[in-house]
Parts: sequence; C-alpha cells; structure tokens
Amino acid sequence: MIHVQNVRVAIEGKEVLHGISFHIGRGMVAGYVGPNGAGKTTTMRLLTGTLAPDAGRVLVAGLDVAQHPAEVKRQFGYVPEHGHLFESFTPEEYLAFVGRMHGIPERVLADRTAAHLTFWGLATEARRPMTGFSKGMKQKVLIAAALLHDPAVLLLDEPLNGLDAHAVLQTRALLRALAGAGRTVFYSSHLLDAVERVADHVVVLRDGEIVQEGTPAEIATAVGEGSLEAAFARLTETADAEEQAAILIAEAFSGV
Repeated sequence: MIHVQNVRVAIEGKEVLHGISFHIGRGMVAGYVGPNGAGKTTTMRLLTGTLAPDAGRVLVAGLDVAQHPAEVKRQFGYVPEHGHLFESFTPEEYLAFVGRMHGIPERVLADRTAAHLTFWGLATEARRPMTGFSKGMKQKVLIAAALLHDPAVLLLDEPLNGLDAHAVLQTRALLRALAGAGRTVFYSSHLLDAVERVADHVVVLRDGEIVQEGTPAEIATAVGEGSLEAAFARLTETADAEEQAAILIAEAFSGV
C-alpha cells in the first residue's frame, strides 16, 4: 500500500533523503522513527503529495503520488504533527465540512460523525465551538476527520500529541483494529515505546538513510539489544545519552 523507491530529495541545495526505499503492505501498522532532522517530515510530505521527489517514485494505494495527486488524496487520511482546525466550528460542523469535501452521503456522514464523537467521548461537546477545547480534544477531532471517509491508508505524524493516558490506549486499540480490517497505518513518532507496542514493522531513519527495518523484536535482536528503544539509541548514535547528561550536570550545575 506504500512504496517508496530509491527516493532522493534536496531542499535548498542540500540532499536530505539519500535514495531511501521501503514497502508497507496492506493491513500493517508501520512505525517510522528517527531523530530530529532525519527526514521523517520530508517523507510525510512526499506521501501526502506536498513535495515531489527529485529522483525515485512514491506510490500510495498503487498510485504514483506525483502523477495522480487528486486520486491519491482520496485514498489516505492524514493527521499532521501540527494540525489546525477551524476553531469557530463545533466538532459536528467541522466533521460535516470534511465529510462533504469527500462526497460522503449525508445519512452516512451523520452516522459516522456520531460514531467517531461517541468513541472519543466528545458526544456531549458535539455542538460546542472548539475555541475552548484542550489540545487533546482537538487532536481527537483531527483523528476522527482523517478517518471519516474510511481511507485505505492512514498517515500519522506524532498522533499522540496532547492525548491523555486513556486516549492513548484508545488510539492504540483503534490502530490495531484498523489494521485488522485491512487498512494500512504509517505512524511517525518520537515515542518509541508507543511505536513498539503497536507496530508490526518499524523503519529506522538516520541522516536521510534507512539504517534498519523489521519488526521491533527483529530490530532489537539484529542490534543486540533487548528493546526497540535501546536498539534505536545504538542505531542513531545516541546510546551515550546518560553519559552526556552526567557531563551536563557536572559542567552546567556545579556550584548551584
């Protein structure tokens, strides 16, 4: 459902993706992890069609994103890292707006809207303007909007931002249920424990290159570590984080 083939991207004359390739199949939850600046956001821009590759191909649901941008957008739902809503709308109004853009029949749209708002515990807030909503409440509406048209592929960039512990558990359960129903989830996050608990497949990116991929257990075993988090630290050369923290304490807080 997602094919990235030998993709290279340069921004302002500097290459940020160096010929990356990976494949995510139907019914999988794939984690995409890497340190800041690794190229995760650039990859999301490629998948959503807001950036064209300088070389290589990007396909979503069997369609070349560069050649069929409108058709591809019908196939995926997207939750950006920094999502924005029309906050003067109520959740009900916002989801109606999104659903009508996708051409969802009104009866179906009403049923789906009610189901999503009930799932997220927002039914009692359905007709209240979102100006006073917390970040977590807005994030729930964004996730609902991304799923409203029942996309084949769900693209998530830090989807747990602002969510409380219960909503995090709901999100994990929802992603696994979507995969069980044949949907494909591509999940970019800095929260390695969250990725490890939900992902079938993980792609580790560093400095614009893929340094490892496989199941969380396969990656940990290949690197000789006991967890995805420990493997990630070694793969991305951050394994000395505790030593660096000790140096900071010794140098910056001495005499305090």
